[in-house]
Order: sequence, then C-alpha cells, then structure tokens
Amino acid sequence: MHNNYTKIIGGISKYFKTFGFEKAVIGVSGGIDSALTLKLAVDALGPKRITALLMPEKGISADENFAHSKALCDFLKVEYFTVPINKYLTDFLILPWKPNDLAQINTKARVRMTILYNYANSRNALVLGTSNKTELAIGYGTKHGDLAADIEVIGDLFKEEVISLAEHVGLPPEFINKAPSAELYIGQTDEEELGMSYKEIDTILRLIEDGLGKDDMVNKGLNPNSVHKVFRLIKLNKHKTETAPLIEAHSKN
Repeated sequence: MHNNYTKIIGGISKYFKTFGFEKAVIGVSGGIDSALTLKLAVDALGPKRITALLMPEKGISADENFAHSKALCDFLKVEYFTVPINKYLTDFLILPWKPNDLAQINTKARVRMTILYNYANSRNALVLGTSNKTELAIGYGTKHGDLAADIEVIGDLFKEEVISLAEHVGLPPEFINKAPSAELYIGQTDEEELGMSYKEIDTILRLIEDGLGKDDMVNKGLNPNSVHKVFRLIKLNKHKTETAPLIEAHSKN
C-alpha cells in the first residue's frame, strides 16, 4: 500500500470526524491535482458525501478538460454541478477603473472560490483545496482564489509525488499525461509560465528542505537561473500562504 495514500486517507477521515463535518465540495478542472484530490476524498469519505463543481470559462477552458471532469465524476459516482463563470466576470469589466490583465486573471480564480464557498455555506460543507506542495512552497496560485481552502488534501505532496500517487490510485492517463494548466488564458501552461519544469522545481525545493543554499545548489550543477528564480518566488510570494500580518495596537509590556 502506498504510504502517502494511507496517511492522506486517514488524515481526511480524522479531520472530518474531529470537526463534525459530513460533506465536502471540490472544484474539478480536468487536471491531475483536482482529479487526485477528488479520488482521495471519495476513498476517505465515500462518494455520497462529496460534491464536485465544474466551473469552466467558455471560450477559454478546453472542452476535453470539461469532458474529463464529467467522466471522472460519473465514474466515481459523485454528484456534480456545472457552473460556467463567464457571467460572473462581466461586471468586473465595468468597474470605475479598468482592471489590468493580472487583476482579471486573479478574479477568475477568486470567482471560482466564491462559488465553492457559496455552496459550502449552503450545505454546511468544507472546501477541499487542490494545491500541491510545490505550488504552495513557491506561492504559485491566486491569493484568496485557488490557494484558499478549508483543508489541503495534497498540500504535503510535491508535484512528482502527485503524479506517483495518481498512478497508484489508477487515475486515467489523460489526467497524468496532460500538461498542467490553470487555464486562465488561452494556451497557458504552468511550466511555460514558470519558465522551468515541475521536476526541476521539486529538486530545488527538496534540497532547500535538506538545508542547502543557492551557492551549494549551483555548485552541484543545477541551473543557476532556476535556483535563483525558486528562491525569489518563495520570498516574493510568502504573503500568499501565510496569515495576514496583524498590526499590534496593545503593548506587550
């Protein structure tokens, strides 16, 4: 039995039992991270306690991703709802200011999370996060968007470990072999946007955990640009995965 599988299944079950929640909701995109999260949640809680929300952006989201998401939900016998996000984005285009491209991209992720929490509040459910350890470490995601969640199911798995566990639980190859993408704009892929492969990032992150610094890694033959970029992303995006700082108003003395 895959050790990560056993620990995660047990962790999910314990968390829901401890805090008294019966239901969970998850956004399923057609990518490996949400597919694995859905599979693990079903194995831990049973399909009747899980609801999936499919939230494509018409004109941007690939039809095959939507088809794969539906097929997986049907196979796992999970209730799902399809909620296209286009109409929710329209009003942001008539704000008193003109949103830039970054604001529009992040709004897509935050609209999806708003829909997930609307369902969660309505059905007393917990929102399952789909971010992996690699993304969380470098802050690759949208603050209060896809990085928001009540519980991160695969948050302790590097991307390479996600792929390994996905193979172990028998996810179809169309999820495993697909180029990772948040589908925030046409043709977007994670690795192209990051400028390096997940395998390369995982190698650097593991060495950081081992206590190695930038110079040590470069001396070991790692790409200097990638090493510096990972360290920069960790520092730059730390605010995304940490609690907002509290400005103290009372003296501790």
